[in-house]
Amino acid sequence: MRKVVRKYKIKEQPKDFSFWQSKSYEERLDALEQIREEYNSWRYHAEQGFQRVYRIVKRK
Repeated sequence: MRKVVRKYKIKEQPKDFSFWQSKSYEERLDALEQIREEYNSWRYHAEQGFQRVYRIVKRK
C-alpha cells in the first residue's frame, strides 16, 4: 500500500462520502483494517493475532 498525504484548506476539503466512493474497495478495506488495528492497540495495549489453543496431554 502506498502512503499518500495531501494538505487541504478547511473550505477545500473533499466531502467524506464522495472521497471514500472515489477509492477502490481494496483501499477502503485497507483503511478500515488500519483503523481497527489502531483501535485494538489503543484499547487492549496489544497486537491482535490468532488465539492459541493449548491442550495438556497425559503421557503414559
